[in-house]
Amino acid sequence: MAIIKWTPFLEPFEDMEKMLSDWPALSSGQSGFTPAIDVYEDKDNVIVETQLAGIDPEKVDVSIENDVLSIKGESEKKSEVEDKNYYRKEIRRGSFYRSVALPAHVLGDKAEAEAIDGVLKITIPKAQEAKPKRIEIKTVKK
Repeated sequence: MAIIKWTPFLEPFEDMEKMLSDWPALSSGQSGFTPAIDVYEDKDNVIVETQLAGIDPEKVDVSIENDVLSIKGESEKKSEVEDKNYYRKEIRRGSFYRSVALPAHVLGDKAEAEAIDGVLKITIPKAQEAKPKRIEIKTVKK
């Protein structure tokens, strides 16, 4: 399997979709972010890692359906100071969602997730590939 580099810059058609999906967030003054992910596999598992530093792992929802992994949650700031005079504000707050097609058929109900030092690691066992069954042809003589 080839490595696909993730970039936060979207393709032209995805730009329009993102703009339309972010429209309510823009009008409310809040915007979300898209976490970067690593997807790799070993002999028995597909492993997905994403950095979620500062986000409570209990507020992150991970699901797998039809070999597509979805990660969603919310990053919130505990205290907001209205009197700040920002020169630059780049720390993102708000909800996030990321969905990725997995490179192999997996057993989603046996997946495990753990958060270690701000990194969410999801290990998903691969499903056994369907092996072709050889069917012997019986010959009948009259």
